[in-house]
Amino acid sequence: MGQTRIPCLLMRGGTSKGAYFLARDLPEEPVLRDRVLLAVMGSPDARQIDGLGGGDSLTSKVAIIQPSARADADVDYLFAQVLVDEPRVDYGQNCGNILAGVGPFAIERGLVAATGDVTPVRIYMENTGQIAIAQVPTPHGTVSYSGQARIDGVPGCGAPLVVEFEDIAGSSCGALLPTGNVVDVFDGVEVTCVDNGMPVVLVRAEDLGLSGYEHPEQLDADTPLKARLESIRLQAGPRMNLGDVRQRNVPKMCLIAPAQTGGALSTRTFIPHRCHTSIGVFGAVSVAVACLIEGSVAAGVTSVVEGDIKQLSIEHPTGEFTVELRLENARLMSCGLLRTARLLLDGGVFIPQTVWEGN
Repeated sequence: MGQTRIPCLLMRGGTSKGAYFLARDLPEEPVLRDRVLLAVMGSPDARQIDGLGGGDSLTSKVAIIQPSARADADVDYLFAQVLVDEPRVDYGQNCGNILAGVGPFAIERGLVAATGDVTPVRIYMENTGQIAIAQVPTPHGTVSYSGQARIDGVPGCGAPLVVEFEDIAGSSCGALLPTGNVVDVFDGVEVTCVDNGMPVVLVRAEDLGLSGYEHPEQLDADTPLKARLESIRLQAGPRMNLGDVRQRNVPKMCLIAPAQTGGALSTRTFIPHRCHTSIGVFGAVSVAVACLIEGSVAAGVTSVVEGDIKQLSIEHPTGEFTVELRLENARLMSCGLLRTARLLLDGGVFIPQTVWEGN
């Protein structure tokens, strides 16, 4: 048997990297599609040596995109997290980093026409049912990837790409505070469970005997710590309306501590079993919103300036992530963030025909 070629763009979106596909180029049947995506990434294998994946959850991601039938969206975007060392594809979360590449992809593939120096692309996020608007730089009628915008976790600079969100509270769990409480206690540890685009459980690092400034590798090697975090996560999952989360990548666990470099607070995020070298887009948005919730564990370690427009710098191991929150009469109206993206490869990815013979 030979191989099946599938058209694909390989793109960096924010601090992640993934394979971007038109939905029509993949199988419609979900089980077969998952088999195809596992073959594309080379999972399950710690090195993903037989696929595009880089042996890390941040580089084992997929975006599936199609024209939208909705009046309020240009394209529909389904995010797939392909697990590295398990034969499984998870659709139970969103990814704001990979989202940063969806607008450029839509223009590159002719789904949206460039209009002026900046082209807005309205994106329906299938995983969570919300709309995002990507402001894609398109001088001269084509996507620009070059510029002076810099984001921590990515070397060099790129064209600024602003992503705006409205009404993402409770996108996965049904409520901003899905347990109904500002503070819950699991295993004797106070936590705040929040969902403003990503289900996150915030824990004060000091409550676990940590500074909150440890290197990710140090935290990854701390087996007792990871066992404590997983115990809390498994208890929080059902309370957050996520059900049994033993086989899911949500909720994320986030250790918080006072800021070190002038930001709102410092974070160490587990996704969910490895410590992130930075922080995910929606994870940062959820953490930022938690800072505004009176009585939350985050509010106790940060100070927030007055005003209806708040820019909160969320510090992480490799820098910071600034989230802009817009309020009206103390109610959160929208949030926005700056990302960059880059097209890395335009071509076809090959998988064995024994997996799928193609359309």
